[in-house]
Amino acid sequence: MKSFTTFVFILLSLFSALVYALPLNERNVEARDVFVPPVTYPHQGTIWLAGAHYDVTWETNDAPVNITNSIGQIYLRVGEETWLNTTLASGFNIRDGTVRVQAPKVPTGIDYSLVLFGDSGNFSPEFTIINGWL
Repeated sequence: MKSFTTFVFILLSLFSALVYALPLNERNVEARDVFVPPVTYPHQGTIWLAGAHYDVTWETNDAPVNITNSIGQIYLRVGEETWLNTTLASGFNIRDGTVRVQAPKVPTGIDYSLVLFGDSGNFSPEFTIINGWL
């Protein structure tokens, strides 16, 4: 009886190993792609006034059919530091290619950029935000 139980256990173990050895696409798992759309606005040379509204845009022509995470977020970045507590937009569809944001009330600076998150992060070129009058 002990050898029969051992035989059944080994047989089930081998069957399990074979099932999990199948490639993912043969297990009816939907393939998903990472989408890293380039930000087209703001671009280098752009000047925003703090508190004003602007349309952030990005390229969507090469968007794959199945995106890992299609819900977008936009954060402010200054220099090499992303300010995760400065969310400019969230909850939009990354395939839209545009979202309206309000320029944050931050100190005047020339090294701001935006981080566009969907299923990956992509930075805009650096641009200027002016807080107050010139």
